[in-house]
Amino acid sequence: MKPLSETLTELGIAFSFPIEIKNTNGYQTYYEDSDGYWRRYERDANGDETYYENSDSYWRRYERDVKGRPTYYENSNGFWRKREYDANGNVTYFEDSNGCKEGIPRSQSCDGKVIEIDGKKYKLTEL
Repeated sequence: MKPLSETLTELGIAFSFPIEIKNTNGYQTYYEDSDGYWRRYERDANGDETYYENSDSYWRRYERDVKGRPTYYENSNGFWRKREYDANGNVTYFEDSNGCKEGIPRSQSCDGKVIEIDGKKYKLTEL
């Protein structure tokens, strides 16, 4: 990504360092200093970071569930992690790129699934 200062210079727009942009909620979305270092953020409606990158080629991104809890994270170093939660907000599954795994992913669990036997429906509950 090209630094904002280059674009402003090309357009003939006067500016001073540091360049800092905030969204309507007051969260920083861009920062650049006179040494050429810059960073930018993307955030969701709750203000939680969903993406970050900087001039050192580092980036990270997050995915969150409807309650804002992180469900997936990855970065430019190749590290990633996944989390799943139960209705009470407890982590029920965790896995990362280092090989750590705890719990059973929902995709392998029958909890909450409905089955039908002889015309009757049953909802499975994991113990």
